[in-house]
Amino acid sequence: MLVRFAPTDKRLATNAFTLPDVLMAFVILVIVMTGLMYGYVQANRMAEWSCMSLAAQSYASQGAEQLRAGDWRPRDGTNTGPDSPWEIWPIPGTVTNCGTNYILDIPIKGSPSSSDFAFFVTNYVFCTEPSTNPPVLEFYSVAYWVFPLTGQLNSNIVVLQRAPDQ
Repeated sequence: MLVRFAPTDKRLATNAFTLPDVLMAFVILVIVMTGLMYGYVQANRMAEWSCMSLAAQSYASQGAEQLRAGDWRPRDGTNTGPDSPWEIWPIPGTVTNCGTNYILDIPIKGSPSSSDFAFFVTNYVFCTEPSTNPPVLEFYSVAYWVFPLTGQLNSNIVVLQRAPDQ
């Protein structure tokens, strides 16, 4: 049996990729994949920061609403405390620590009571009286928290104004 091969065209043998072409394509692929991974990590980081900021904003809102819920009737006298005309705390011009080491209400894995847990928030509330005629109170509630990936201290602030008997 005799097998005959047709002569090959020399142009077909030169139409392949060379080693520099393959290496250049690989470098481009690595650069694109690195950019995609960096973009994914940044998106995840921004989502985590937004989640923690929203949880801290909730604590700041709670502190402001607690101040606003108090009874305030300045025309009835200046007695302070429960069932009195001035249930607002703190008294204008003072600062009250509403609480420290509250745990941010975010999805977590593990035990939040452990010492290495870093998702805490501290809430400070204070009250000012910017005007006595007409009587107006201004409430500030500030929630401080630390973003664990950077260690940066952040704050969320809620400011409310209130007139008497509201």
